Amino acid sequence: MDTEFSGNSQIGIVSSFSELMNTDFQGSTNALCWYRNLAGDFKEIVSKLQLKENITEISPEDLLSLDLSEKGCIAREIILNDLQQLTDFGALPSLNLLKSYDRDEEFDFISTDVYSFHVDRSPVGTDTFLCTYYGAASDILPNDQVEQKILIPEIREKLKELHDGPESEFEDFLKDCFFDLHYQPKPNAEPTNLKLGHLWRLAVDHPAQKVLPCVHRAPVENDGEYRLLLIC
Repeated sequence: MDTEFSGNSQIGIVSSFSELMNTDFQGSTNALCWYRNLAGDFKEIVSKLQLKENITEISPEDLLSLDLSEKGCIAREIILNDLQQLTDFGALPSLNLLKSYDRDEEFDFISTDVYSFHVDRSPVGTDTFLCTYYGAASDILPNDQVEQKILIPEIREKLKELHDGPESEFEDFLKDCFFDLHYQPKPNAEPTNLKLGHLWRLAVDHPAQKVLPCVHRAPVENDGEYRLLLIC
């Protein structure tokens, strides 16, 4: 399949949900994309949902309660089908109407919020799934275009000053505070935007993982625009 992501060795392209779930990550490929050009009016859905807080989880019942046009109904069926397929597979998908995530402003030398490039970690074998139906979409970076923030000397020195304990426990401190999950793009790094409508499966750091975890970040939201995001 010839797509805008073709030729990117980090990304594997699939053409069905079944293929998305059953294709193994390998080599430098740690992001799989079910490439889709979705019909339907997702903007209409966003305009009729109620934001209760900065991140509001939307249930299938919330979607079904909306009075929608024909194109809005098409979009709703796509979302409900995605939620159902992931649930049937055993995942726990969440549909979020999103104004913004919380910012981490505790330290001026390192950020650990989702706007920072990071990887996900799990104690068990799992993957991260996401699809942006409306609004700004996430970015990913190849692992050879990033540097772990805790290995950057000036950041590491400041983290050592922050650590109140014996040096033998420093590495545990970095993990316990999730500092080790965050990455700095190298000069000339080229992020790939995940675009709208595609369902993505990203590799997670877990004990049985055979590839490097996928480095990704949430986008800065467009002014005055909510995001509609499926994630699990």
